[in-house]
Amino acid sequence: MKVAIIGSRGYPYVYSGYETFVKEVAERLVAQGVEVRVYCHKQLFKERPATVKGIELVYMPTIESKVLSQLIHSFLSMTHACCSKTEVILTVNAANGPWGLIARIFRKKTIINVDGMEWLRPKWKGLGARYFKMAAWLSTRLYDVIVTDAEAMRQVYLDTFRKDSTVIAYGANIRYSSKPELIRPFGLEPGSYYLIVGRLIPDNNSDLLLEGFLRFSSTKKLVIVGDVPYQDAFAQNMKARASEQVLFLGYIENSEILAELYHHCHAYLHGHEFGGTNPTMLKAMAYGCAILALNTVFNQEMLQQGRYGLFFEKTPESLAALMQETESDQAGMEALRKHARNGLTKKYDWDVVTAQYLELMKGLCKW
Repeated sequence: MKVAIIGSRGYPYVYSGYETFVKEVAERLVAQGVEVRVYCHKQLFKERPATVKGIELVYMPTIESKVLSQLIHSFLSMTHACCSKTEVILTVNAANGPWGLIARIFRKKTIINVDGMEWLRPKWKGLGARYFKMAAWLSTRLYDVIVTDAEAMRQVYLDTFRKDSTVIAYGANIRYSSKPELIRPFGLEPGSYYLIVGRLIPDNNSDLLLEGFLRFSSTKKLVIVGDVPYQDAFAQNMKARASEQVLFLGYIENSEILAELYHHCHAYLHGHEFGGTNPTMLKAMAYGCAILALNTVFNQEMLQQGRYGLFFEKTPESLAALMQETESDQAGMEALRKHARNGLTKKYDWDVVTAQYLELMKGLCKW
């Protein structure tokens, strides 16, 4: 079976959840005898080998634009894939919904992972929000199989677009601390800080998390990992509040350092609001963090209604109150850390995730 994957930045480049998904699933598909082709953003790769770990790589150009870069790249990639001997096209991101029409014309079998509710994210307003909602609707009409990564997201698509979907979660790899000394160059000791990981965008409510932390007046530090790759007023306003107690570490590309920051935080703060199964919070679970999460249906599903984390409402006061509780309940926090990995049931196992996608692909090829 020949499979093409489009919609990410490429492989083995890892920037976000999409690229991690492509890496984990593509490598496992190849191990099971599937011929996999991944479409890559040409500009992101100085070296462009034809294959890596048995995965065929195709480098397509695009324009340098925050809004249009991915859409143009996916359009060209879809067209190229449809003109090849590819049997199944796996697309990520509902923004690529319109390109399903190309696959229909060429009679290619298609799967799309639609991810979250992009049309509600604060960064997309007006025309952008309308486009993402239209694209999500087109995804449900132009692709053969729709994949959502959480039961709550399946319900969103049922309610909003009257379309059912196949639920396949995102995966995570369990890890334990091996080099705790890696956090010391930042002036940190185990248990001495709260951790936020994610882009500095309104969607992640990082400003609310920061405000909640400052209102509590904790003796611990707040460590924020992440940034945005462009000039942005929201991110600049956030970073202007840096101090000895609020540390902005920017992007951390060293996976071992990032892992140790997860392992040794007092608590991981999660403010993501509009997605389904969130890769960053899955990583926090896999690395044994005590998790304080914004109270949404998606986070409730992931943390099994509070079994593997605690929830706060969307106000700084609610988060501050929860922080105060955690600092006076060390035994409870240690219990959360001890059992966090138990929340990663089989549905979050990359082998299981890949097997589910492979089953869908095989079913499509029998049509």
